Amino acid sequence: MTPADLGDAIVAAVRAAVAAGELSVEAPETTLVERPKNRDHGDYATNVALQLAKAAGRPPREVAEVIAGRLRDTTGVQAVEVAGPGFLNITLAASAQGELARTIVAAGADYGRSDSLVKQRINLEFVSANPTGPVHIGAVRWAAVGDALGRVLSAAGADVTREYYFNDAGSQIERFARSLLAAARGEEIPEDGYAGEYIGEIAAAIVAAHPDVTALDDAEALELFRVEGVERMFAEIKSSLADFGVVFDVYFNEKSLHDKGELHAALGRLTEQREVFEEAGAIWLRTTRYGDDKDRVIRKSDGEWTYFAADCAYYLDKRERGFDRCIYMLGADHHGYVGRLRAIASCFGDDPDRTIEVLIGQMVNLVKDGEPVRMSKRAGNVVLLADLVEAIGVDAARYALARYSSDSPIDIDLDLWTRQTNDNPVFYVQYAHARISSLLRNAADLGISRGDEFDGSLLAEPREGDLLASLGEFPRIVASAAELREPHRIARYLEDLAGTYHRFYDACRVLPMGDDPPTDLTRARLWLVEATRIVLAGGLGLLGVAAPERM
Repeated sequence: MTPADLGDAIVAAVRAAVAAGELSVEAPETTLVERPKNRDHGDYATNVALQLAKAAGRPPREVAEVIAGRLRDTTGVQAVEVAGPGFLNITLAASAQGELARTIVAAGADYGRSDSLVKQRINLEFVSANPTGPVHIGAVRWAAVGDALGRVLSAAGADVTREYYFNDAGSQIERFARSLLAAARGEEIPEDGYAGEYIGEIAAAIVAAHPDVTALDDAEALELFRVEGVERMFAEIKSSLADFGVVFDVYFNEKSLHDKGELHAALGRLTEQREVFEEAGAIWLRTTRYGDDKDRVIRKSDGEWTYFAADCAYYLDKRERGFDRCIYMLGADHHGYVGRLRAIASCFGDDPDRTIEVLIGQMVNLVKDGEPVRMSKRAGNVVLLADLVEAIGVDAARYALARYSSDSPIDIDLDLWTRQTNDNPVFYVQYAHARISSLLRNAADLGISRGDEFDGSLLAEPREGDLLASLGEFPRIVASAAELREPHRIARYLEDLAGTYHRFYDACRVLPMGDDPPTDLTRARLWLVEATRIVLAGGLGLLGVAAPERM
């Protein structure tokens, strides 16, 4: 019996009590079932009686006693006790708890998936670094967290489009082009330009492809360096992200908004909404109506569009593509965007609580030998994705970045994340999966299989119960990670599960000793071990981390 099954049983018990006239309430559609911290209090606990007491007009303990009476007749429930102010502590029969292993093995990779977000079309925008340099460590955090969040949202049933928005128009691109031209001509990089070896590398590649480029007049040369520089830089960005396991469904460039007239269309819609006004020759949007700290210019008095105009057009483009919710994952210096993006939605007539979500990520610092790592070989004073992967590998990098809440700054200790020891979190989890894979190979070599028959009641040892309880939590963890946009919950769960498995393995022999024949308990434990492997692999997959069979 899974926690979800038990939740359904509790709701059924409430409905039965209502139908019999024992309670006068509206039965809930669902109820929360949790693992008590103290296992002496049973396998699961629920506060449903506390939630219904006010509507029932009766003390919570009385309501709990009524529900307990009905729940005790449920198949698979061994005992129900009323505790404290009205909690229900529930103990499952060993057979019902053990049956979870069969459920997981039957479900395979689908175990943990749900339809809780099945009706949501979500546009998830993350990384979105400008194509003026390689991917740096701040963007790498969003690459790991954003990709994991996309996987988690999909596991909860949402229709997710992963999108990368890049600015290939505007002043930053012009500075990038001037930097490339200066490098090509052997001149000093402009004071406001971009430095780093990569500028020289790209400039040299463009000159090799177009030997006469430096002889062109400045305007023609700058345009060529702008177009080809952006193309080459973005190709490198896409390649490095793909090597990191991050591939987007859509790569959206800002220039297309200008080329397709979408800024004009957005201004037209906002004018229809009566949200714009003209002042000093410029066109403004009344964002202060909706909580922004100031009204925003859409078009300057000289007719030039602002970045904010592109933000408006881009939001409208997403909504017209049919997305119910637009999630923006932004860096630590983008707090001001929260209010303005919500105001944009309101100005278009949308409810920002329904259509806009902004997640702000904090800084990442690398530490080695107790000292900060600051320098990159290619970018001067910036640490790049390639630097991190070279130092600790893709799996460790993804896990380390996704393991913490994104709204907290983190230090990544390069010494820790390269150790092949249990204090390295990703090694600890991956080793549990590899250890199980080894055990299953040994079983196959001995000609022992779990077979088709399974007796869950044999899994009655405390460590087996602990492992089954932990496995039963996986669907709830995935659902909460999706709902709260917190994929780090998956990592922390996996570490707990790995520890629970190691303790089980140390206490409960799975394969027989010597020439002893396998027993029904051997086969039952093989079901349990395979179920654990499935959940470990599934959880690592949600983080985009490999589940190795050998280490």
